[in-house]
Order: sequence, then C-alpha cells, then structure tokens
Amino acid sequence: MNWTAYVDGYCERLAPGLWGEPLNSLSNLAFLIAAIAVWRQPKGRVFAVLIGLVFLGSTAFHLLATRWSAAADTGFILVFVLYYAAVFPHLFFGVRRGLSWLGIPVFLAFTAVVASLGGGLYLSALIGLVIFAIVLKGEDRRRFAITAGVFGVSLSFRTADHTVCGNFPAGTHFLWHLLNGLVLYLAATAATKRAASRQDAAPSHS
Repeated sequence: MNWTAYVDGYCERLAPGLWGEPLNSLSNLAFLIAAIAVWRQPKGRVFAVLIGLVFLGSTAFHLLATRWSAAADTGFILVFVLYYAAVFPHLFFGVRRGLSWLGIPVFLAFTAVVASLGGGLYLSALIGLVIFAIVLKGEDRRRFAITAGVFGVSLSFRTADHTVCGNFPAGTHFLWHLLNGLVLYLAATAATKRAASRQDAAPSHS
C-alpha cells in the first residue's frame, strides 16, 4: 500500500494541496482548545494528551490528505475511545483496574456487531454514551446525556458532508470538528470529575 497516496474524502477538498481544506483544517483548533482546558483539570493530564493527539492526527489529515495521515486521524480517535472504555468501569462502577481494562475488548466486540449492521466506530460510541446516560444516576447521568446529545448532532454533520456539496461547497465536516471538540471535552470532564470525587471519598491512612 502506498501510504503517501492522495485521499480526497471531504466536500471541501477539490485538489491536493496543503490548504485544500481551510475550514476543516482550522476547525481542528477546537480539539487543541479542549486539550488545554482538560489539562488544567485535576486528573486531566492523560485525557488532555489523548485529545491533543486527536488534534495532531486530524490536522495532519486535513492538511496533507494522505493515507498515513488518515490512519493517524482515525487511530488517535480510536485510542481515546478505547482508553475511555478501559477506565469507565473503574471510575463509575468501582471495578478493579485490572478488570476494568476488559472494557476494551467488550467495546471492540460491540463495535464489530454494530459494523455488521451497517454502523461503525462513531455509531457504537454514540450508543455507548446513551447507555452511560441510562445506567448512571444524578450528575453523571446529566453529563453523559448532554454529551450524547452533542455527539448525535456532531455525527449528523459528519454524515451530511457529501450530501450538501451542491448547495454548500465547504461541506459540514468542519462543524463535526467544532462539536466533537466539545464532545471530547465533556466526556473527559465527566471522567476527571468522577476521578476527583473518588479520590476525595477514599479513606485517608494517616
């Protein structure tokens, strides 16, 4: 496979070139802003780094439009999602850390089922957020319900990109970036707040 081959995947891009997707490229700043905001939170460093990698991967893809940058884009998003699947059982249900990592194969199996029905990674992530909102209680439920709602709108813009080219040549993918930056911020914040509250509730051993 030629990893440097040109990839034209979005409405905004008409030809190869570093600035072939100005809106799609600049809207990636939403991920950088989210990463900085999460970095400032207690327990937020790992999530901030992962969001930062999403920023780098997506920016590289929309600037360079090559196969390797497309793989980096999707790969860094997958790393964030899988890490979240791994820590979620521990943070929100108190599952031991070792067992909590089983969230990764569970999510991958679930994604495979969704893919067999015509969906994919993003649809399985949306369904996961909805399930989180259903099974959790109180403030956690509210946070995930909002996150799922924003992600649903975000995903609709990503899906609509190719269908609006005739009337809106810039496409709607840049709106996916803007809203998805918010989604990653909200999801990371829900986890960091939960981690901080678990630490505060832990008994001291003085």
